[in-house]
Formats: sequence, C-alpha cells, structure tokens
Amino acid sequence: MSEAELPVLPETQAPWPARDGLRITRVRAIVTAPEGPPLVVVRIDTNEPGLYGLGCATFTQRFTAVVATIEQHVAPMLIGRHPADIEDIFRMVHFSSYWRNGPVTNNALAGVDLALWDIAGKRAGMPVYELLGGRVRAAAQCYLHAGGATVAETLDQAREIMAAGYRHVRLQVGQPGLGAYGAAGVGGGYPGQPYPDGWDVQQYLRTTPALFAAARGELGEEVELLHDVHSRLSPKQVVLLARALEPYRLFFLEDVIAPEEYDRLPQIRAESPVPIAVGEQVSSVADAARLVLGGGVDLLRLHITAVGGLTPTRKLVALCELTGVKTAWHAPADVSPIGAAANVALDVTTPAFGIQEGHEYHEAALEVFPGTLVARNGYLYPNDAPGWGIELDERVAAKYPPVTHLHERWSARVRRPDGGIEAP
Repeated sequence: MSEAELPVLPETQAPWPARDGLRITRVRAIVTAPEGPPLVVVRIDTNEPGLYGLGCATFTQRFTAVVATIEQHVAPMLIGRHPADIEDIFRMVHFSSYWRNGPVTNNALAGVDLALWDIAGKRAGMPVYELLGGRVRAAAQCYLHAGGATVAETLDQAREIMAAGYRHVRLQVGQPGLGAYGAAGVGGGYPGQPYPDGWDVQQYLRTTPALFAAARGELGEEVELLHDVHSRLSPKQVVLLARALEPYRLFFLEDVIAPEEYDRLPQIRAESPVPIAVGEQVSSVADAARLVLGGGVDLLRLHITAVGGLTPTRKLVALCELTGVKTAWHAPADVSPIGAAANVALDVTTPAFGIQEGHEYHEAALEVFPGTLVARNGYLYPNDAPGWGIELDERVAAKYPPVTHLHERWSARVRRPDGGIEAP
C-alpha cells in the first residue's frame, strides 16, 4: 500500500480542541547504513513550512519490521494530530497493538516519540535538555571499547583511547572460535570437537581475569575498567567471575546473564563485589522498572528506543534518582546519532547519571547526520540548537543502503565446541 493509499483515522484525533492549527501531515521512515549496521530514522512533517522532527527507531536486526510498523500501522494514526500531544500520542500508539512492548513496536514508537520531542524543541527555540529541566552537569563522560585479538592488542587500543582523553575503557579480548564477543575470534580453535569454531565458557572464565590483571599492571590505577559478559554466563558463573575480578576494581560488569534469568539478579548483585550494569536487552518499561525497584542493578543500561523513547525513559530516570541506581545507556554503532543525542539529553539532566557508552562515528555517518555529537576529551556535550540539533541529509543517506542479515550471519555461528547454540 502506497503512502497516498494509507487511510487517515479520524478516531485517533484528540477529544479536545488544539490551541492552534499546527498539525502532523506526514510520517515516514528512512533507513541508512553509513557504517554497516542499518539505522532507522522517523521523520514527522507538519503543516508549518520547515517544521519537522527526527527520531531514532533503530532496531538493526529487524529494521524492515520497524519500517513496516511505522509506515503501515502508526503513520495513519498520527496524521492530523497536534504534535504537542506527546504523552497522549505515546499512550495511544503503545496500546494500539494490544500485545504491547517488544523491540519492533517499541522502536517504532520511540522514533515517533523522539521526533515529537525534536519538534517541541524547535517550536520552543530550545534544545531538548532544557525542556527536561536544564542541565545538572556540563557534559556526559563516556567510555569506549578496546578489543584486540590478544591481551597486548587490547591494551594497545586502550592506551590510544586514554590518550584521546577518555578515563573509562571497556576491555574485551579475542577467544578461540568464532563466537568471541567484542573482539575478533579465531576459527578452528577447538580441533577435533564437533564444532571446531566453537566458543568455550571455561576458556573465557580463565582468560578474562588474566586480561584485567595485565590491564591494571600496565594501564595504571587511575583508569576505570569495564567488561561486557554479553549474557553468556549462569548466575553461579557470574559470581565466580566477579570475585576473580575484584582485585582489579572494575567500574562495572555488564549484561551478566540472559534476560530470561533476570529474577536472579538481586542475588547476583548481593554476592558480586563488582557493580552490575544490566538492561540492554530489555524491551519493556515495566521490566526495566523491576530491575531498579527489585534491587537487581547498580547501573540501568537501556537501549532507550527499545523501551519506547524519551517519554518512558525519563520516568525510569526518576526511579533511578529515588533509589540510588545510576544510568549507563547503550550506544554503539547500532544507535543513530539522533538516538545518541537523546541519551546525552538524559545524561546531562539527571543526578542519576553514571556513565555513557560512547561511539566515534565515521566520516560517512557525520556526512549523513550533520550536527552529530563528537566527543571532546572523553565527554559528549549536547547541542545547543533547538530540538536535537541534528539533521538528516537524505540524499547522502541514500548512498548507504542497508544490507539484511548482518547479525544473523554472525549469531548463527555462536556455538559451543559441542555444537550447541549460544546466546550471542
């Protein structure tokens, strides 16, 4: 069905009169992949010439499903609405699918939500962080990733990151087999096994403490060190790893168990001497709230578009403020620069801020997204332009079409040496 054939739904109009004639006239999704991972951006146009908003709806692994949700289901609900009704539009779209939540629906909703906040900032002539109450800090301190095939390569990368002004570095090191996370694996690592390219959890548990022992010895005591387990351990294995890492004073240990076992997080956190950061795979506001209120996390680590965008995440931030939990939003290459700007707007407006995952966008991404935030001395500063202060050059974006199944080609090969599939 073409955009011209999509119905306009009069039933979705607000039951109250708008104070002016501003209306949403068009909603569409743009997909571009300047660095490889597909990025989804929602553009909402209005009947005021030049007034539009951009929002991040990036679910890299299922981007076509997000686009279909936005353009076939959500767009007809928004045409004719006043863009100021952010909360009502959020709730209406959220409830409209009946079976709520999930990364497809929530990322589509987040694209709309962030675009509406962009419009709100542009109408007010203010950056979004001022709409949230203004700054409580100048900028968000970030960390970057160091991940080499060997410990020496990882530490060389860490030194480069530190030389650029970063004071926090996430360390990963390559493992035998193709299933290594955060650093290149080595094929044929387990000859004679049913799956020679497999990833072995015991090998990982032996080598990871050795990585951090070397890091403390060579990088010094002042740098903050982080590590991502990527949800591959059992609860007992997490505690054993955390205790082995205790002498090296990690800033946090990330995504320690699979989401299906999150009910064990309070116990793990109580037994771990290392702070626990979890939430990247959460796709429900209620589940994120349970992590905070149930004592499961020291740092809440969300992909904020997977829970619906700025509107719900700022409520979770308030929970963090009230409970002493810190924030550490997800932001690697599969978050668009618009999503990264939303992260930073939250970072600089809450005392609950802990750390921000960083990503240094390549030149192609900077060309597609003028205004992209660029770290200075390890900090990201928000734009002072109205809204997010970021544009999308659709002509340039079209030069970088997405490729499907990038993640699937990797994740299908993440197996144990016996051939059993492993969480990627």
